[in-house]
Amino acid sequence: MRGIGRLSGGPGRALRRNAGAIVVIGIVLAAGVVTAPARAAAATGFVRVNQLGYAVGSQAKRAYLMASAAETGAVFSVKNASGATVYSALVGANLGKWSTSFPDVYALDFNQVATAGTYTITVTGPIAATSPGFAIGTGTSLYSGALANALSFYQTERDGPNFIANALRTAPGHLNDQNAMTYLTPHANSSGHFKGDLTPLGVTIDAAGGWWDAGDYLKFVQTTSYTVDLLLAGVRDFPNQMGPGSATSDFTAEAKFGADWLLRMWDDSTQTLYYQVGIGVGNKKTIGDHDIWRLPQADDTYGGTDPLYRYIRNRPVFRAGPPGSLISPNLAGRDAAALAEAFQVFKTSDPAFASKCLLAAEHIFDLANTSPSGNLLTVVPFSFYPETEWRDDLELGATELYFALAGGGLPAGLPHTDPLFYLGQAAHWAHAYITGPNDAADTLNLYDVSGLAHYELYRAIAQAGLEVTQAQLLADLKKQLDRAVAQGTTEPFGFGFPWDVYDTTSHGSGLSVMASEYDQLTGTQAYGAYSQRWLANILGANAWGSSFIVGDGSTFPHCLQHQVANLAGSLDGSPPVLAGAAVEGPNGTATRGLVTGMNLCPANGVDTFAQFNGHHAEWKDNMQSFSNTEPAVDLTAASPLAFARQMAGHT
Repeated sequence: MRGIGRLSGGPGRALRRNAGAIVVIGIVLAAGVVTAPARAAAATGFVRVNQLGYAVGSQAKRAYLMASAAETGAVFSVKNASGATVYSALVGANLGKWSTSFPDVYALDFNQVATAGTYTITVTGPIAATSPGFAIGTGTSLYSGALANALSFYQTERDGPNFIANALRTAPGHLNDQNAMTYLTPHANSSGHFKGDLTPLGVTIDAAGGWWDAGDYLKFVQTTSYTVDLLLAGVRDFPNQMGPGSATSDFTAEAKFGADWLLRMWDDSTQTLYYQVGIGVGNKKTIGDHDIWRLPQADDTYGGTDPLYRYIRNRPVFRAGPPGSLISPNLAGRDAAALAEAFQVFKTSDPAFASKCLLAAEHIFDLANTSPSGNLLTVVPFSFYPETEWRDDLELGATELYFALAGGGLPAGLPHTDPLFYLGQAAHWAHAYITGPNDAADTLNLYDVSGLAHYELYRAIAQAGLEVTQAQLLADLKKQLDRAVAQGTTEPFGFGFPWDVYDTTSHGSGLSVMASEYDQLTGTQAYGAYSQRWLANILGANAWGSSFIVGDGSTFPHCLQHQVANLAGSLDGSPPVLAGAAVEGPNGTATRGLVTGMNLCPANGVDTFAQFNGHHAEWKDNMQSFSNTEPAVDLTAASPLAFARQMAGHT
């Protein structure tokens, strides 16, 4: 559970307790041999590259030389696997200061190297430096392993009886969720503490399944619906990369697993939404999820009959409101979008499931509260996910419902069967977003889905007379991208999001997706270089020389704040790891805090990356630092789409 970070520099994601949690899995380790982070105490120059590699052909290829002093007159050479120099040039422009220790960062552009192979970059001059090895290849050769890793992350994050056994998961967890009591939402403070006890509603539901939200074992409609939105979009739009056309990264079953849990959290017969399973923080009378450190299979019998652990053994499910009541528009929009996409994807292969999804999607969307006041409903407490924008969610929900109805094959009993009913609403909410208070304040991530909603609505619009035009949608996408480009000019690595705000990794993959979308819609390469560069920033082309996605690249996080990863996985990067998990990434603060039972990582406590911190940002590969190393389903959700787009050539 994390707080929000917007491009405007919000407060950062919320406090999570002393420590968070993380998940590990051993599947495909992407390009590069797993090594420990480079020890750089005696060195003064480093070459940073996209550790997964660069596309063949003449596409933009940039590495970075980070030095402790001026590299005037230095030469860099690109060498192939045999050690032969295939390209050599003077180091490029000085891009500016990163930190006091590294006042000079230089561009190393090697677009002319277009042949597939394995390469390194060496710098000769005042300060010598050598890069890790990297590949030049097709999008498929570069990113197929990373895409398979992402699938494995979600498979490991599964809760309930339908878990997938692997080196990290040996037993199902939270089987008691199959008969879970529902409760009123407690009044919790910003840390999640509440007084007294929970109030049961006398209704039990089957809340089993779904993915854990992050390194803990809580489950949220807030994050799961966003994740399903992106995964199903990938399955539908990139079948050869994320669907049945892929032998290694078919997300179809995994996306359906997520959609199935969303259905479980909606009682269509009573028109009731349930939005959360479990409590994060306890009090004097009860222990919460964040108060203990254990494997998930321990929970069903944890503490025997001790009442202190009653909400660990039998996790509460919280109701969004009384039956038939209005639903917070952020949840209504993205939940309806996910279930409408499920109808689009599964109406042929599983028509009964698809029909349930579409009926639920329409009912949920019809109950959206379009005049919300106060905090939106996200999770308990709101400070864990302090979302403020919701018009984009309704735009996405209405657009996906339009596509669902426009495709035909509709089940009986739908409240609405005319696709134009939803197209008009989609245009209305797009216009409301574009003219609203948060327009272009963020880019594609959990807190702002306009980067996907605008793209989808642009494809849906085929007529005039709506409240928004294709040109306006494109202009708003461009506004967000141009703001990211401008942000990149404030620091030498050109990242489109501040390094010192939560969700850096998620924003990098989201920006890559948006840039690719824009170029696809316009038939241009206006942002092609940025799509690749922003993705490279989170895959090693950064000050720390680390990929922030586990298993992707030669240097990646080893010390996740994730319970399964910490207790059942490797702590040195060797298998098994939670491959494919996108972690928070660099942040303004590296948090600290221990829970009994944690395996200390790194064991010696040494922070090998501290020397590279700069621009008010810290990156610490330490299991205590949830602000850096906790992964989550929403943080990871955009990276499969980014990889699929690079593989499909939509750049």
